[in-house]
Amino acid sequence: MIAYNRIDKNMTTPYINGQMIDVDPAAMTPVVNPASGKAFSKVFMARPEHMTRAIDAAYAVKDVWGNTLPSERELILIRAADVLDSMRSEVVDLLIEEGGATFGKSQFEVSYVVGVLRSAAGECRRIMGNTIPCDTPGRISMAIRRPLGVVGGIAPFNFPLILATKKVAFALAAGNTFVLKPSEETSLVGLKIAEIFDKAGLPPGVLNVVPGDGPTLGAVLCADPRVKVVLFTGSTAVGRQIGVECARRGKKFDLEMGGKSPLLVMKDANLKYAVDTAAFGLFIHQGQICMAGSRIIVEEPVYDEFLDLFVAKTKSLKVGDPRDPHTVIGPLIRASQCPFIAERIDASKAQGARVLCGGTYEGNYFQPTVLADVTPSMSVFQEELFGPVASVVKAKNADDAIQLANNTRYGLTSAVITNDLQLAMRCALELESGSVHINGCTIHDEPHAPFGGVKDSGMGREGGQWSMDELTQLKWVTIQQGEAHYPF
Repeated sequence: MIAYNRIDKNMTTPYINGQMIDVDPAAMTPVVNPASGKAFSKVFMARPEHMTRAIDAAYAVKDVWGNTLPSERELILIRAADVLDSMRSEVVDLLIEEGGATFGKSQFEVSYVVGVLRSAAGECRRIMGNTIPCDTPGRISMAIRRPLGVVGGIAPFNFPLILATKKVAFALAAGNTFVLKPSEETSLVGLKIAEIFDKAGLPPGVLNVVPGDGPTLGAVLCADPRVKVVLFTGSTAVGRQIGVECARRGKKFDLEMGGKSPLLVMKDANLKYAVDTAAFGLFIHQGQICMAGSRIIVEEPVYDEFLDLFVAKTKSLKVGDPRDPHTVIGPLIRASQCPFIAERIDASKAQGARVLCGGTYEGNYFQPTVLADVTPSMSVFQEELFGPVASVVKAKNADDAIQLANNTRYGLTSAVITNDLQLAMRCALELESGSVHINGCTIHDEPHAPFGGVKDSGMGREGGQWSMDELTQLKWVTIQQGEAHYPF
């Protein structure tokens, strides 16, 4: 039997049916600040039985929550936005402390999630069906949307507040209950989401948050038939496995996976703007973003000049304490990522790439790095590094740039810097990615836009009405006026 504690401000154990579970303090796992390497809290990593209990709680209230008035769901989501806004400094501090995020990135993340919650609130009143012409005399035909029931979500560490709340908020708006498995590295942020919704008045059982080992708890979400869809953001390898496990059981899944996103800099581009765009699109959060523009493809006539400007910009970026508002490059969340990145850089050097700056690390801090003369045969061109490493590629012309951009198994997002309208529209149509941003960077998302990838970057879309489509089931309903006539 699982015991529960009343919620306090330092949630460190799974949140199930509106309460924190009571555990042996000796079973808690230290939470380490990636910048200092020191433990600052503890969290309990749940076992499979806790995940099952969370699904029990969500399943028990799915019909009640699914039949609440849109205005009731809307009000709770608006309150959640206000609660988060009032807790801004506390949540920013946690994002820095647990995830190694810089001050600016953390401020952005909180602001964005306030917008997510308000956007989801607006969707409560826009769950639309439609009438359908009918060939049967006297019969009215319509399609309506109903909640799926219990939704499972698995969130990553890099934007733990955004990528978890985006799943939760739209699922709740659609009338579903939710079980969230946050990343092991950012469990406290996941539990903070539960605290925010609890303060907003969300009924017990509607949202449950269960930190713990990803493969173990994810397997429970995929296997339990009461969970009707699994939403996942993370690596392609894990996403593929989740897709297989859900497909085996006839269960829906929505996958947002890896990326190796290209930024195309065309010969007519304003190079200073292109450099600023490339730097922001890669180096924010130390490159630990699936949308990061880690492949910078530059047309040959401006290649050398772009490199000179880009290297100067990269060298100017402040590396250090993530709490310093001027810091751009903070720590990677895992120290093990640094030697992995260094090995890939060394391999590219052996194949002819030039390291123009960076390429070294100390502790969790990897220096912002620029690699020039990268080619498709190199792992740094094809493989997601999840670090502050720019692979700059020379393109002979626009045709070659588009071909290089598409020469990857990934297709999450892309961007092009050009003032040529015809070329911009050609890129919009021909680049193989879920989104194309013209004269912007690869990192861009809005709560009401359809975000997602193609190829090995995933399937399905998150955001606004597209989330509502994914998180409801379409049902065909007919009404016969009078009595139908049958042939026998």
